[in-house]
Amino acid sequence: MRRVDITANVVEKSSTREVRSRYKDETYNVADAIINDGTGTIKLTLWNEQIDQVKVNDTVKIENGYVTSFKGEIQLNVGKYGKLTVA
Repeated sequence: MRRVDITANVVEKSSTREVRSRYKDETYNVADAIINDGTGTIKLTLWNEQIDQVKVNDTVKIENGYVTSFKGEIQLNVGKYGKLTVA
């Protein structure tokens, strides 16, 4: 699913972990946040500088995000064309 716009509350946030890129010789920081918009919850994947922007109980607005399935779990991603704003 593409072009996802949502405003939701951060319910929970995991600790940061490092992942290596499959395509470049680079390492990235990743964390997961569970967000709830009143209709349900979904895992939001946070990358690098996004991790420090988001805290539990914050309200976040995702514009032009996308939904994927990773290891059998549905996840919301901001992506390079999307925008994450903390209200």
